Amino acid sequence: MNTRDLGYVALFAALIVALGIVPAIPLIGGVPITLQSMGVMLAGLVLGPKRGAAAVLVVLALVAIGLPVLAGGRGGIGVFAGPTAGYLVGWLPGAFVAGLLAAKLEPRASGTVGRTAWLALAAIVGGIGIVHAGGILWLAFATKAGLVKAFFIDLPFVPGDLAKAVIAALVTVKVRDAISIERK
Repeated sequence: MNTRDLGYVALFAALIVALGIVPAIPLIGGVPITLQSMGVMLAGLVLGPKRGAAAVLVVLALVAIGLPVLAGGRGGIGVFAGPTAGYLVGWLPGAFVAGLLAAKLEPRASGTVGRTAWLALAAIVGGIGIVHAGGILWLAFATKAGLVKAFFIDLPFVPGDLAKAVIAALVTVKVRDAISIERK
């Protein structure tokens, strides 16, 4: 990574942390609704798989050393043992997959609507599919609720995350039109 790459990684790590300032809305099973998952989607879509995942890795490292960078001021190694740990750990492959798909799909599109649709699909697969799969698996294990119950606990989050994916796609199109950022 060069200096510019490190700057982008730091910027998007800061964005993910800043989105944690918006208060979390707790739902069933102790899993909160936060805007930080949209930051994860944006990191992957705008920066690409490697730099997007690196930005998430920085945030996870800050959490692990105890900084209160998650929504609700949470942080510390204990967060990785709680019922939401699967979602948190899922951010890393989620950003990577969203970035990988964005790099492959967006060039196929023509026009703003087409680009937005492909980017939204990338955000949905990576930022929702991958992240929620990890979250459901860990939630089932941590709470001993079983996969079916964990799936239904997760279900209320999907509509909001779909909206975040569309917003992330719209923002990505505007950012990429305004400045040229190579996806890496």
